[in-house]
Amino acid sequence: MKTIQYRHLLVLLLYTLFLSTSQAADRPPVLSSSKPNILYIYTDDQSDRTVSSYERAEPWVNTPNIDRLAEKGVRFKHAYNGTWCMPARATFLTGKLPYGVESMRMEGDYPGSEYDSQKTPFWMNSFKQAGYTTAQIGKWHTGTDTGYSRDWDFQIVWNRPKFPKNSGAYYDNQLISFQGRKEKLIKGYSTDNYTKWAVDYLKGEGRDPDKPWLLWLCYAGSHGPFTPASRHEGLLPEDTPVSFPYDFKGPRPGKPQYVKDRQAWTRGDDGKYYSMNRPPRGGEFHESSRRYQETVMSLDDGVGQLITTLEETGQLENTLIIFTSDQGFAWGQHGFQHKQAPYDANIACPLIISFPGRIPEGKVSSTPVGGQDLVPTMFTFADVELPWEMHGRDLSSILENPEGDSDHAVLLTYTDRAYGSDTRELPADTYGSNGIPWWVSYRKNAYKYIMSLAPGEIDELYNINADPDELVNLANYPEYQSLLFEYKREMIAELKRTGAPFVDQIH
Repeated sequence: MKTIQYRHLLVLLLYTLFLSTSQAADRPPVLSSSKPNILYIYTDDQSDRTVSSYERAEPWVNTPNIDRLAEKGVRFKHAYNGTWCMPARATFLTGKLPYGVESMRMEGDYPGSEYDSQKTPFWMNSFKQAGYTTAQIGKWHTGTDTGYSRDWDFQIVWNRPKFPKNSGAYYDNQLISFQGRKEKLIKGYSTDNYTKWAVDYLKGEGRDPDKPWLLWLCYAGSHGPFTPASRHEGLLPEDTPVSFPYDFKGPRPGKPQYVKDRQAWTRGDDGKYYSMNRPPRGGEFHESSRRYQETVMSLDDGVGQLITTLEETGQLENTLIIFTSDQGFAWGQHGFQHKQAPYDANIACPLIISFPGRIPEGKVSSTPVGGQDLVPTMFTFADVELPWEMHGRDLSSILENPEGDSDHAVLLTYTDRAYGSDTRELPADTYGSNGIPWWVSYRKNAYKYIMSLAPGEIDELYNINADPDELVNLANYPEYQSLLFEYKREMIAELKRTGAPFVDQIH
């Protein structure tokens, strides 16, 4: 009798094993819990000055949710993702600096752009092949082809290059495509819309629950015209003590001539200063400064909702979160109200990386890092093989010991609207579309070296730790010549390593 029972149990066990095996063959593979989700939050034109945990922020700046993320991860004091919207995004999508992004080009009415997906593949497909489901929500600024179904399994996108006439609608009335379908005009504050769609995705809408996910959430805020959500408008009172930058009006000794001549703000008859090229509500300096910060408040709200959703759905412990922006934005520093120039005030952005239990919490890294470094770092955490050689370097060792010394360097270039082999020849119009020449910078340890590619312009060298406002050009001092030449030599070596087409034209 017992023998019959044992045989029955054995047959039942074998049948159960067969059934589970055949069912598993019909399902997508379930990856181990070590395969993390990745939430990459990408804001627009957000300076690190707008985040209250950053050293450059004024005392009245308050971003509690972004600060909470920093308390649970590593905050980088010096991050440089790009010089303006399109090239910064091209670097993220390819892992290469703009001169390595072949076929990307501007054409038609601004911001019209195109690329050949065969010549310019995006790396998201490698994640798909490794078992990830991929998603992108929000602003798109790199060609009319957004990569839906090829690179993204899920996409809700505001495609600015495809609809130039709608490209200024940063905060309302956006033409949105859902899952590759025909665009619809969507009303409502864009930051809140994007957050809602992202929250729905985190809760499971539109994705395979058995797969890890990668979500690139591209906010349109805090880009001009710097429009706060109605709930935040006017929260900063008129007597908010907004400081004028030291060289707001000049003079700017030791700076290149194009910087000395820069004056984005002009004094009115009332004695106040007004923006000459980006006028939110007339552009008075103090009022527009408050509006810029009030616009960031909705981004902070969004970060809070995303973190809460991850907690409530039990995903926070297995999610790598990266919060950053395409670049920063100067607000009077060196006379600018712009990005693109090589100074921290123009391009430095917040960067916070959090992964509970995997990287330290509440740490601050002084090591300068770049947007090109973030891509191989994500590949390392996801344990996915790089599909091609990328320009950046994995930050895992820095994340393991954020406060340790590191010789990690960041190369950054500005080639205006040129990409790939189109950067081989230096432009005849030396100062480009915004009066800023092509330049290359090299940032390592405390120092930043800047080479302008315009004929006759001077080199620059700054000690960012001692002179965070970049007011004293050390290239003018004899005692720094050896350091300047060392940085220049290393910069050229990095340009050669990464195949910069124009490297033979600089000396």
